[in-house]
Amino acid sequence: MKKNLVFLIGFLLLFIFPVHAQSNNVKIGTNFKEISPNGAVYDYSVANALNMHVSVWGYVRLPGRYIVPTNLMLSDIISYAGGPSPDALLNDIRVIRTYADSTQKVFTFNYNDLMFEPKVKGTMSNMVIQAGDIIILPGEPRFYFRDYFTMTLAVVSTLISLSILVLNIVK
Repeated sequence: MKKNLVFLIGFLLLFIFPVHAQSNNVKIGTNFKEISPNGAVYDYSVANALNMHVSVWGYVRLPGRYIVPTNLMLSDIISYAGGPSPDALLNDIRVIRTYADSTQKVFTFNYNDLMFEPKVKGTMSNMVIQAGDIIILPGEPRFYFRDYFTMTLAVVSTLISLSILVLNIVK
């Protein structure tokens, strides 16, 4: 009885969470049937076209792995990811590219220059995303007056409570 129960649970787990072999980063069509346990997978693939996998991480609204058509610009993939969040540092966008010989190169971009400068120097103006690229938008949380006030109030109220406790113990 226990063997049947264990077999049934194992079979159900394999049915619910299928095991896939590792696939390439480029495929033709929209037949991507992958499950990513470490983040969301967004499928913007085009039927009968060459599609690729690109990862977007950091301070964007929808981080995860994207299946997108080839020849996509950096600004396009950032817009697919929902755009940068308010806490993103737009002057330090990084694109990590891994080549066939396992070497990696990091490209750094300033989003404001990319979007608002009339003439952008270098490869920034025509940065085409390739299959397997990882785009990282770093950032740091911004504190507003409300946040500083909340932290200060918490410390002050704790100190007042401790001082009242000490005064009651001394009396």
